[in-house]
Amino acid sequence: MSIKSAIDAITATLPDIITTNTAVLTEHGQNEAYFPNTPPDAVVFPRSTQEVSQIVKICAAHECPITAYGTGTSLEGHQLTFQGGITLNMREMNKLLDVHPEDLDCVVQPGITREELNTELRATGLFFPIDPGANAAIGGMAATRASGTTAVRYGTMRENVLALEVVLADGRIIRTGTRARKSSAGYDLTKLFVGSEGTLGIITEITLRLQGIPEAVSAATCTFDDFETAVNTVITTIQMGIPMARIEFVDEMMAKGFNLHDPTANLPEKPQLFIEFHGTEAGVKEQAETFGAIVEDMGGGHFRWTTHAEERTALWKLRHNAYYATLALRPQAQARNTDVCVPISRLAEAVRMAKTRAAHYDLTMAVVGHVGDGNFHCGIMVGDADEHARADGFCHELNELALKLDGTVSGEHGIGRGKMKYMAAEHGDALSLMRDIKRSFDPQNIMNPGKMIPSN
Repeated sequence: MSIKSAIDAITATLPDIITTNTAVLTEHGQNEAYFPNTPPDAVVFPRSTQEVSQIVKICAAHECPITAYGTGTSLEGHQLTFQGGITLNMREMNKLLDVHPEDLDCVVQPGITREELNTELRATGLFFPIDPGANAAIGGMAATRASGTTAVRYGTMRENVLALEVVLADGRIIRTGTRARKSSAGYDLTKLFVGSEGTLGIITEITLRLQGIPEAVSAATCTFDDFETAVNTVITTIQMGIPMARIEFVDEMMAKGFNLHDPTANLPEKPQLFIEFHGTEAGVKEQAETFGAIVEDMGGGHFRWTTHAEERTALWKLRHNAYYATLALRPQAQARNTDVCVPISRLAEAVRMAKTRAAHYDLTMAVVGHVGDGNFHCGIMVGDADEHARADGFCHELNELALKLDGTVSGEHGIGRGKMKYMAAEHGDALSLMRDIKRSFDPQNIMNPGKMIPSN
């Protein structure tokens, strides 16, 4: 392997898009997780699929690691170059290439963010519904199989990516899938690349499923005296088939963090749900009334309903700032975030055990989650080595609990570097097949090495 030779070759071929500037390298070594700054040896800013192909061919010739980079919001070290090499920042490939309103789909480059995409789509009456909270790049969202607050209604990236253009580890450019809504022709390579975390190839174009902007939207918050009742309210609502667009759980610590981060929030510091309904005016009204009756039966209350766009935006901005609100609980500490996902019927048990174990480890923790699909997040405050060690113990127990409850160690944060050691426990003998797939697509192991698939 010769990283320097690869950098020299790229510099000679594409001198205007590569940099080894220390500040730029340091910026690309940062992360929102708990990993130390891990800068790459160089950063390249390709402007086209052909340039990506050129860069990958050079890296393959010199066995130089290459890692794609969107906006750097991953939480398990996906975008960090732990083995050195090239970071491929896709920000210059940020175009909406085509929109087909009659077919409810569009074609984008990977560097466009979800907010930029929806701004450009607004005039068409369509929107892209996947909302992971961060203003992530669509390419990164596809690579990590992102989901978020709207997954309970619209699904995850897995359901919303129709086709891809991908540069393979040898520089070949392939297309997977079509704009057709279904196919039974061959292996589903599109789904294989969605969620592969850049370990199989570099995504350079994505065809996305779109949705019509709903006629009516209503949102609300409601509170409960204990988190079990709040979670059981979610379970009952799901089981009754009420078509919610979003349903989020917030525990009392998270509510306190929201108030500290934004004093205008004025939330009761109790377990609560954030809810949103999409549809026709009559449909939304009926859904809200049915949900209200469930909450009343479960002993909840303190409803705050709104149909005003500004108030709804403020509510979900509050939720999307959960990371910063967690930091507000202890401003001098660091927030360590983790997630698991379990079957809906085991959700209350999982949240209860998580809170019990956090208390056992004497950790300050806030819980928030897209509980409509059994996914919840724990934000743990850590300030020194001892707290980091206790957080390690808690996270290990939480992952084991999720697997014990027939769940997964990550519903949406992904594996990256941080959760790689749990892949064998979750997948068993199937992990060896994943290793075979990795070797088949990337025999030199240059595509985001040291992520997702443990080497042995």
